[in-house]
Amino acid sequence: MLRILQTTTAIAATFATGLALAACSGPAGTASDTAPPADPAGQTEAAGTEPAQPAAGPAMISAANPLAVEAGLEALRNGGDAVDAAIAVQSVLGLVEPQSSGLGGGAFMLYYDAQTGDLTAYDGRETAPAAAGPDLFIDPETGEPLGFFDAVFSGHSVGVPGAVAMLAMAHADHGELDWANGFTAATELAEDGFEVSPRLNGLIAAVAPRTPLDEWEATRDYFFTDAGEPLPVGHVLRNPDYAATTRALAEDWRNLYEGPIAEDIIAAVQAGPRPGTLTLADLASYEPVRREAICRPYRDWSVCGMPPPASGGISVNEILGLLEPFDMAATGPETVEGWRRFIEASRLAYADRDAYVGDTDFVFVPVEGLLDADYIATRSARIERDTAIPAVTPGTPPGVDQPGADATADVPGTSHFVIVDSDGDVVSMTTTVESVFGSHRMAGGFLLNNQLTDFSREPHGADGQLVPNAPAGGKRPRSSMSPTIVFDMDGDFVLGTGSPGGSSIIAYTAKSLVGMLDWGLTPQEAVSLPNVVARGDVVRIEDGMAPEVLDGLRELGFELDANRGENSGLHAVRQLEDGTLVGGADPRREGVARQP
Repeated sequence: MLRILQTTTAIAATFATGLALAACSGPAGTASDTAPPADPAGQTEAAGTEPAQPAAGPAMISAANPLAVEAGLEALRNGGDAVDAAIAVQSVLGLVEPQSSGLGGGAFMLYYDAQTGDLTAYDGRETAPAAAGPDLFIDPETGEPLGFFDAVFSGHSVGVPGAVAMLAMAHADHGELDWANGFTAATELAEDGFEVSPRLNGLIAAVAPRTPLDEWEATRDYFFTDAGEPLPVGHVLRNPDYAATTRALAEDWRNLYEGPIAEDIIAAVQAGPRPGTLTLADLASYEPVRREAICRPYRDWSVCGMPPPASGGISVNEILGLLEPFDMAATGPETVEGWRRFIEASRLAYADRDAYVGDTDFVFVPVEGLLDADYIATRSARIERDTAIPAVTPGTPPGVDQPGADATADVPGTSHFVIVDSDGDVVSMTTTVESVFGSHRMAGGFLLNNQLTDFSREPHGADGQLVPNAPAGGKRPRSSMSPTIVFDMDGDFVLGTGSPGGSSIIAYTAKSLVGMLDWGLTPQEAVSLPNVVARGDVVRIEDGMAPEVLDGLRELGFELDANRGENSGLHAVRQLEDGTLVGGADPRREGVARQP
């Protein structure tokens, strides 16, 4: 089978060659004209406060909900490996954290096999229906792009779900337990019920006034009381339709793509108002893809991420490459200079990402050029200055003549988890239904994604040419998801990390890496650092950053949107030199890092 052959030997070799890049297909995402609802319940602990005592043990799972973590741990206790645990975690997350991911969404997963040293990148990104064209989100009456909400809450936004098929592929490659085992916990929880968490309650309450969450009968009946109020905290929520779906999937994963469940999906997508064109043939023809990871050396480590259509492997590595000439260890998270460098590296990498990344089955993406050592050195030289870079524009990496354009919406959602099993196998997986509660359309007890809004709503640039991330039939939209695994120069596992958060995922993930690798922080400390997102001219800085740092950045000429919330969901596991595992779970969500 086509495997991402990043063996321990190959990873070690990256330090000799300076760059290990795998040529793969894929895409990435951008900013919206209308921001989605904020997460009022997400800030469960102020960023930068004293973190909880990290967990440690021979195996570990860090994920966004304790029920999902427990389901994964039970799979490990029963003799399963990291992939078996991932199936259990995902199936429960889709039930208890439906606003973020689920059976109706997509995912990217890095899997490290400690026995062989192989690293495999699994692409479960959604695909556009065959009937989709460049004008997917153009209003036929006005000829202008649809507004953000009109695009998201339409059948046009729903892509073919890919997470289940991707997990089935990974299980066929690596699973130890029966496929059906992965759905046991989710089925029992769906039947017996689970308590509505503060975060789920808060998101229902926040989304309802601004979006048509109650427009669809299935979502209205599921997320609201008979009086039309959001389900209260502690309400025992049962989902017999979800249980029926997970039972069907336990028998055969193809039951999501053919038969009654598939028919329910198509009925929900094609229902008015704003029906889509997804068909049973689109579902039946979906195929996940094994790809080669993008690995690049950073100081004493090799940092590996997803190739396109995910932009994380490129952009996170570009940020780190831009920072490598600087002594980041000498400028910790309390300094203006440390954050100045991080901000400028982020701005430069985001500009390149927006201009060049798309589905490589449809467009040329200069992966090697963007991570070329000479190109990065030239871009990095722009950071060596005393004031903010006045205007950041895309560069021209080797292999291209000029940058493209982009008009892709930036929507937060998604979930991330890291699993390390007792054999040392590792899963770093980012999973999503795209926006909060996806398209708001339900089938089989689960929400359908609005992933196709990760395409550019404006398909043409100023020159009239199609932009790299324009919609097309069968195309995978660009993603910002950045599941990451880091190895040492001998090819041994060091850490896994990643986050949800729309295009901000790249900044969140890069922050966690700089925090752990350069600033010597524990996973929990790195995850809890205030988030800094620099994409374009305005720098978003989360509440908790020291006032003197904010003042210093303003004096350098940065335009700050400071003291705000950020909807990250970073989860990380690091292996110490003695083999001990230490985990971190984002305090902005409800996650935990635990051992069996």
